[in-house]
Amino acid sequence: MRRVRSTALHLTSIAVGAAIVVPIVFGVLGGFKDNGQLFNSPFGLPDPWILGNYTDVLGSEMFWRQMGNSFGVALATTALVVIVAAMAAFVFARYSFPGREGVFTLFAVGLMFPFAVAILPLFVLLRSMGLLDNPLGVILPQAAFGLPVTIIILRSFFRSIPAEVEESAVLDGCSPFGFFWRILLPMARPAIATVSVLAIVGSWNNFLLPLIVFNDSEWWTLPLGVRQFQTQYSTDTARVLAYVTLAMVPSLAFYAIAERHLISGLTSGLGKG
Repeated sequence: MRRVRSTALHLTSIAVGAAIVVPIVFGVLGGFKDNGQLFNSPFGLPDPWILGNYTDVLGSEMFWRQMGNSFGVALATTALVVIVAAMAAFVFARYSFPGREGVFTLFAVGLMFPFAVAILPLFVLLRSMGLLDNPLGVILPQAAFGLPVTIIILRSFFRSIPAEVEESAVLDGCSPFGFFWRILLPMARPAIATVSVLAIVGSWNNFLLPLIVFNDSEWWTLPLGVRQFQTQYSTDTARVLAYVTLAMVPSLAFYAIAERHLISGLTSGLGKG
């Protein structure tokens, strides 16, 4: 039974890995082909290899503007959600006060609130605040919807820090904010890295919110750029594949770099969550 279970687990892992890797490889190789090669040999190697699809995209000013917009929105969203969630998680983890668990549960309920349900009232609210065609119209809602999972992860990690560490800091004359800033945050780097990865990738892949906020193409992010490029070159599938591949490279690279921190941050403090 153990061997059967192990074999089934390996086969499932291979199937899941193939389902993820095969489309990526197909897109990367497809960008080096022309439409004729894609039609005649969709899963074969390019023959000849055509670099023009990638160089045309990389030479596009619009592509780099959209990438810059995506980076700016993602970094601002991450900074805001991590700073606010870290302070809230510190209070929920290290202080006892009436209604603490109720307020924390209210944040946790936010995980069950679909973003798409709020899109219409959110659009009306942003319009009334004058935040359409404004990066803040994307940054602030993304940060708000990212708070629940970020607070839950950071609170779990903060609660795993022994109380003796805080007592020693207080005896050395450290204020509560000093303990939070100088001791707790440096110790929480794996958890902070985890929530930062989740926030950056979530912002990078967000399509619906930028779609309703940005009417001016100067503010478009890469997901909107992919849609526009696909519409513009709907008959040139190879060029569209090249654009999509280049658009997903930053998020894949960031995941690859932060993978170790992501895993360790998700598993840290689970015993006291």
